[in-house]
Amino acid sequence: MLAQTVPPEEIVVVKDGQLSSELESVLNKFTDAHPNLFTIVAYPKNQGLGYALMSGVPRCRNEIIARMDSDDYAFPTRMEEELTVMRDRNLDMVGSQIVEFVEDPSDPVATSTLPVSFSDIVAFSKKRNPFRHPSMVFKKSKALEAGNYSPDFLYFEDWDLFNRMLARGCNAENIDHPLVAMRVSADFYGRRGGPAYLPHIWKFKTAQLRRGYFTFPQFLTSTIPHVIVCLVPNGVRSFIYTHLLRKGAK
Repeated sequence: MLAQTVPPEEIVVVKDGQLSSELESVLNKFTDAHPNLFTIVAYPKNQGLGYALMSGVPRCRNEIIARMDSDDYAFPTRMEEELTVMRDRNLDMVGSQIVEFVEDPSDPVATSTLPVSFSDIVAFSKKRNPFRHPSMVFKKSKALEAGNYSPDFLYFEDWDLFNRMLARGCNAENIDHPLVAMRVSADFYGRRGGPAYLPHIWKFKTAQLRRGYFTFPQFLTSTIPHVIVCLVPNGVRSFIYTHLLRKGAK
């Protein structure tokens, strides 16, 4: 983020519990070099991603928030392009396509195929998350009006917030080329399946149904394929994600 053509005015880092000495050393190096840039939000025990995101949003000084994980890579023009589109098209949320990589951002293994227009995003959100969270830029006020992030939906924290923002009429688009490289670990697809994952799918999808964001047919067409993908062997699930739900890297 420090190499962006439009650099950030603030970087909020949420320390979700105790960090390793190595990570503390890296963080201290950057905060010492940029003493007025970083805002550190810390608490002693790990509370999970949803709690970390919920804690971080109110601490941001600026109206425009760029979501970013520490192990992902933003291409240098990411912020310039997203801020320009947000301003010119009067948007509340902007994302982009992404590439996925294991070791090197220049050696991607897959590319996302996300909807671009607002109408397509809304339709897609009834089935799958229409955004990739490391690419997202959104207005702080709109996120808070929608209720902020919630710790209640493990693995679905971003999709939950984005659907609530869309339900409140937030205007959104995706830029149709990659602006972020997202790291995927060896167990990335494994964590998206197995019996332990099923209750989280059910909790999130039934919440969408109760809120009225999903109709019952939409609930079925979203949940049944998700459950099937969850239950197949990890190798099959990896193939589905990298070859059917994304484009394989060329």
